[in-house]
Amino acid sequence: MRGDEDAPSKTDPAERRIFGTDGVRGLANAGAMTPQAILHLGMAVGRVFKCGDHRHRVVIGKDTRLSGYMIEPALTAGFAASGMDVFLLGPLPTPAMAMLTRSLRADLGVMISASHNPYQDNGVKFFGPDGYKLSDATEAKIEKLMINPVDDSLAKANELGRVKRVDDAGARYIEFAKNTFPKGLSLDGLRIVIDCANGAGYKVAPKVLWELGADVKEIGVEPNGFNINRACGSTSTKAMQEAVREFRADIGVALDGDADRVIICDEKGRIVDGDQILALIAKSWAKKGKLTGGGVVSTVMANIGLENFLKDKDLSLHRTKVGDRYVVEAMRAKNMNVGGEPSGHVILSDYATTGDGLVTALQVLAVVTEKKRKVSDVCGIFEPSPQLLENIRYHGGDPLKADAVKTAIKAGENKLGAKGRLVIRKSGTEPLIRVMAEGENAQLVKTVVAEICQAVEKVQS
Repeated sequence: MRGDEDAPSKTDPAERRIFGTDGVRGLANAGAMTPQAILHLGMAVGRVFKCGDHRHRVVIGKDTRLSGYMIEPALTAGFAASGMDVFLLGPLPTPAMAMLTRSLRADLGVMISASHNPYQDNGVKFFGPDGYKLSDATEAKIEKLMINPVDDSLAKANELGRVKRVDDAGARYIEFAKNTFPKGLSLDGLRIVIDCANGAGYKVAPKVLWELGADVKEIGVEPNGFNINRACGSTSTKAMQEAVREFRADIGVALDGDADRVIICDEKGRIVDGDQILALIAKSWAKKGKLTGGGVVSTVMANIGLENFLKDKDLSLHRTKVGDRYVVEAMRAKNMNVGGEPSGHVILSDYATTGDGLVTALQVLAVVTEKKRKVSDVCGIFEPSPQLLENIRYHGGDPLKADAVKTAIKAGENKLGAKGRLVIRKSGTEPLIRVMAEGENAQLVKTVVAEICQAVEKVQS
């Protein structure tokens, strides 16, 4: 595999049995996502986070998946059994949970979501009292308690946790998001299509844009438990693009299922991905003296065009392994306030401790409003190098260890040469092999990716 990368965390998620790159995730009502497993997870996490004699508080939010109705009470029971008070916030974006964990002075924040995955999957993400996702070391402690009995952590009958539903959590996040938009600006006169992926942002995101003055066309705002991310949202942008053209909108904004990612399209329906968004925000913030650390943090998947653009602006690109938590770790270590991934998972640490699709879109809209120009003029910030990413589903084992696949990867590296990059990895959230190639020649990149994918498929047949 090619591509520079900051040193990874000490614990490799691939070596862990329960936690992946973004919490615990899997098929609903199977494996780690059964009520029994979730109950024990809540008890184990409660044991790790209980310290001192104060009443411990955990806040829980979720997206719109049917299985959330099963997982939420199981988690609640686990936390209450460990003596933690539980505050249920209902459907909210993941970044809202990170913000409210701090705002409500909770010891722990929990988001029930499988992000961009289909409804059949679900997951649990955890935030510490500082609003940041848990470290590998903390997750390792939880895993250890999941494997060993935790009965000795059960609270006495008079110390059981209480459970309360918080009704104004959405309104709190709406005000927070609006306050990230520059005070002297307004979205008056802008027609915006917002695709909420039938997910966690379906109530709050359109309201934020409308209250800031935009003419809002909502799509993906009718969740039924089964349609989250289905032919909509940031992973399936066709609906947004078509709506922009149909309603002659100025911009399209597509969130994913838990609203921590965003993909944008211009008034012509052309996609603006996470790399372009990072370049736009970095350029704008650097000009205003707001950019810290002299650059941006992204992953090995970032397009080399972004790196060259930043270099031309005397800014640097620091790469990490894939996963927003590793981007955040590097941002904190290097005192940088802008980071993200090509998928549209952008972290702006002046405002949030994790990716926030809506807040990111508001920063793009701020630049568009300031310049009073079309989105196509503002957001085509650099010419990307030819790059292709394909996903191959696998069934057990590790295809990357097969000699035929190793040979194909080596051949691909040789074909791409010194000016190309090849990144092959297993997904931390789905049974997929992700094959990404980048180089100077689009046809060569396509050929290399195809050959490696064919090798992976053959070893499984």
